[in-house]
Amino acid sequence: MEERGRGLRLYGRQVGHGGLRPSHKSAFERIYPALRLDDTGPCLDISDIGETVWLEIGFGSGEHLLWQAEQNLDVQMIGVEPFQTGVAKCLLGCAARGLDNVRLCAGDGRSFVERFPDESVDRVFVLHPDPWPKWRHAKRRLIQPQFLNSLSRILRPGGELRIGTDWPDYSCWALRHLLVHPAFEWRAKTAQDWQGRPQDWPETRYAVKAKKEGRRDVHLSFVRRAR
Repeated sequence: MEERGRGLRLYGRQVGHGGLRPSHKSAFERIYPALRLDDTGPCLDISDIGETVWLEIGFGSGEHLLWQAEQNLDVQMIGVEPFQTGVAKCLLGCAARGLDNVRLCAGDGRSFVERFPDESVDRVFVLHPDPWPKWRHAKRRLIQPQFLNSLSRILRPGGELRIGTDWPDYSCWALRHLLVHPAFEWRAKTAQDWQGRPQDWPETRYAVKAKKEGRRDVHLSFVRRAR
């Protein structure tokens, strides 16, 4: 399925085969209205949700987002994910944990980022994005120069961009674009800085699957330079 809007095209499914389960439909009806971040206007108003804002783009089922929200109750976690089944699972996870520092949006992270105010986010997570391994599909990858420009605009100086992937080609792709971008600085000094998993970077099922299949998870961290 493709979603068109604001000049962007979203590739991949938004709903699993067979549609949403009754429990997932119920989660959207009961939980989503309270946790949804209104993304209908040209600019998001996040002035009343907290001083420290972390954004996860493509959170899957919410494993990492829920862990971060639970470990950092003073941080406002915002997550955007196009796959509705994943959003429903995250909604149920929020309810089960009683989290009130989470806001979610079911949609395309690229158009979502465009609506953020300048310098409004302290940390951005892009973890295990679709690698689109075939070269002819590389233009579909999330990490692109224009998207990095958008992230550099919304990140506060000193803010952090974290990228995780288990595809070597994608890690090289991300590095190639980020190392030449004037707004981001890679502060890794040794291989352990990107091969090792930081303590505040929980292992998700994607990372476990990659390990079983013989792929190494790469953890890239970039800092937003002062303007």
